[in-house]
Amino acid sequence: MDERQLVKAHKISLNNRSFGLVTGVREVISFDAVEIVLETEQGVLVIKGEDLHVTRLTVDKGEVEVTGKIDCMLYSDEEEKKRNRENLLSRLFQ
Repeated sequence: MDERQLVKAHKISLNNRSFGLVTGVREVISFDAVEIVLETEQGVLVIKGEDLHVTRLTVDKGEVEVTGKIDCMLYSDEEEKKRNRENLLSRLFQ
C-alpha cells in the first residue's frame, strides 16, 4: 500500500501572517502568546510569533484557528519523541 494513502489530511492556510487555519489537528499540546504547539497528522507543528491566540478549536473536525503576528511555522518530531519516551517510562513503572 502506498504510504501517502495511510496519511490523513492536513492543511495550513495562512492569510497576511495574521490569521491561520490548521486542519488535521489531533491535539493542542500547549499555547501562549508567543508559541502554539499542535500535534497534527503530519507531526508536531510549532507556530511562533507575537500576541498569538487560539481563536477557535473544533475537536471533531480537527481544526484550529490562530490569530496574531505569525513569524514561524516549524514541524518538529522532538516533542513527539519526548512524549513517547515519557509514556514508555510511565508504563514500565506502573
